[in-house]
Amino acid sequence: MADGNRRAVVTGASSGIGRAIAVDLLDKGWSVVCLSRSRPDIQHHGMAFTPVDLLDAAALEAVLHDVGAVDALVHAAGVLKVGRHDAMSIGDGETMWRLHVECAARMVKHLAPAMPDGGRIVLIGSRVAAGAAGRSLYAASKAALIGFARSVAAELAPRRVTVNVVSPGATDTPMLRDPSRAGEPPKMPPFGRFVSTEEVAALTGFLLSDGAASLTGQNIVVCGGASL
Repeated sequence: MADGNRRAVVTGASSGIGRAIAVDLLDKGWSVVCLSRSRPDIQHHGMAFTPVDLLDAAALEAVLHDVGAVDALVHAAGVLKVGRHDAMSIGDGETMWRLHVECAARMVKHLAPAMPDGGRIVLIGSRVAAGAAGRSLYAASKAALIGFARSVAAELAPRRVTVNVVSPGATDTPMLRDPSRAGEPPKMPPFGRFVSTEEVAALTGFLLSDGAASLTGQNIVVCGGASL
């Protein structure tokens, strides 16, 4: 199937990694349904935008019902709230769990059954899923995403629907520069620069391509050497 005949849902498309992924897919000829609270600053005939707060379960379910069948799902929406064990916010942890894991589950439950055989699902995780000081609740939600993805991948393997996680290290996004995380600043990778959103988008695009048809249930880390 040519890229021009394919249709994807991308969350968090208004900025950062989600926006870069949407642009990359549009450039490759995909039709992209962008789900975010604000409209992406993307001008392309292949883009459709539906405003939605992903944390509003009823609103998300309604949007997914209207989206119809798609060939791919990319869940890139995310939020990072930092805090050491003695100062972390349980409320922030609940928000991260709901956005990263619960929303992924809702979308997979609704969209995967109608995907054609050979469909693709990519969830954006994080290098710190293995644990990092000051990021315990964020890491926990991203670690859960990996377990979720691998379980769903096993269930969908007979249909050749692949499910993978792309886990970036510190990436040059507005979230990275958020003043509220000044107490827990990101560490510069050995490469001497942060990961670019375009690099994450390129890997995601590959996972949606024919060349990645046999790659499923994997967590792929993109970190500029930070995990070495």
